Amino acid sequence: MLVLLAGIFVVHIATVIMLFVSTIANVWMVASSSLGPVSSGLWLLCNKTCEQLPVSSGEEASLKAVQAFMILSIIFSVIALIMFIVQLFTLEKGNRFYITGAFMLVCWMCILIGVSIYTARFTGKMAEFTLPHHGYCFILAWICFCFSFIIGILYLVLRKK
Repeated sequence: MLVLLAGIFVVHIATVIMLFVSTIANVWMVASSSLGPVSSGLWLLCNKTCEQLPVSSGEEASLKAVQAFMILSIIFSVIALIMFIVQLFTLEKGNRFYITGAFMLVCWMCILIGVSIYTARFTGKMAEFTLPHHGYCFILAWICFCFSFIIGILYLVLRKK
């Protein structure tokens, strides 16, 4: 049981770190240009230097929603991690980690909404560049989506022994 708890804890910390990286780094879409590689994220468009991400007025609300949901997913994941540590020491024997699981599933839902909006609205929007494809931050966000769901379900069924 101790190994299972330690494993879940390590995966949860890895998920929090990957969420931070995927939200902060500007490599959601990658393409090539005559000046070299170009990457865009949730915040900046980077070539040799980084500048504000150019977004049309119709897509600005979608970008703000993606940014907000990714930040919310980080917040809920950190809260779930703190709640897990608190419940680990205060929860009575035989009870389940319901609160931690609930926070982690809310995190999962925030990731789902944020990355889905990004996929629907911004995939392939780098038309002026050649060979646009998804960057590692986009892939990390989907990996965090899977991990947060698995961890959330494990927390719901896990009993303190």
